[in-house]
Amino acid sequence: MKVFMIGGTGLLGSEAAKELINRGHEVVSIALPPLPTGAVLPAQMKIEFGNYLEMSDVELKKYFSECEGFVFAAGVDERVEGPAPIYDLFRKYNIDPVKRLLRLARECGVKHSVICGSYFAYFNKIWPEKELAKWHPYIRSRRDQEEAAMSLADMDFNVAVLELPYIFGTQPGRKPVWMFLVESIRNMKGVTFYPKGGTTMVTVPQVAQAIAGAIERNKGGNCYPIGYYNMEWKEMLSIIHKHLGCPGKKIVTIPNWMYAAGGRKLMKEQHKKNLEGGLHMVKFTELQCSKQFIDKSLGCIPLGVKPDDIDKAIGDSIHLCLKIMDKKVNALDMKGE
Repeated sequence: MKVFMIGGTGLLGSEAAKELINRGHEVVSIALPPLPTGAVLPAQMKIEFGNYLEMSDVELKKYFSECEGFVFAAGVDERVEGPAPIYDLFRKYNIDPVKRLLRLARECGVKHSVICGSYFAYFNKIWPEKELAKWHPYIRSRRDQEEAAMSLADMDFNVAVLELPYIFGTQPGRKPVWMFLVESIRNMKGVTFYPKGGTTMVTVPQVAQAIAGAIERNKGGNCYPIGYYNMEWKEMLSIIHKHLGCPGKKIVTIPNWMYAAGGRKLMKEQHKKNLEGGLHMVKFTELQCSKQFIDKSLGCIPLGVKPDDIDKAIGDSIHLCLKIMDKKVNALDMKGE
């Protein structure tokens, strides 16, 4: 089928385009410039540079015409800071576009749509006692994004939201999201201090398989928790240490109150700058220090996601971070489309 994608030059979008094309689909995309130096896009993908937020309905409908599929691989994540209320920014980039684009897609006869979301929305559903949407603007925005997407799905318009977790993998010329973590670990000499808990994770190719699987398999409106490899923080850090060249470095688990103290300091600094973050970093302690695990049977298996080398994916991410930090390569910041 012909698939229209927003964000085809990004880390996830470009890999998803490659996967879709390898499966025999046609992909056309619009994305924000510039193209990262060294990035390799599928030769068969038709790409145009532009800002979809500035396009009229008529202009966008030209892209949707004759398409059966649509992928939204854009938006912004929880690392964004801005003037309060920060939720307004998330609404602008994550919620309003989904409402508009899915409406246009349905009007143009598109049958299958996929939205790249966040696994925080999944935990908001299964852990209601934590009141995640109440305390964290970003998580609230992802909940509202899902509700908007599901409200437009019906028997003739299939909509899937992928609740994506930690993702490891690289795109040449683009900074991995792990720069801050690598810098922090490097600065902790002799010992790495980290809280208890853990997370689920996938590789970039696995996300691409989930996107393609959702385009091909999803029926009706569904949110898929995506997670393949569950690791406690210590296990993940041990792999990171190995690729940083310090495999024997000690890992010390800090108490929750100490992590919360760091979050409180960060929020005070944000307040001084008249900024608000997507996460309430003191309240986030409870989530960060828990096991944010997802069983692969909930999303990955139904969508046809295959096993991958998570150790290598983590290593690739860490090695690119090091090259950028040591000024051996130039790279663009990760950004929303």
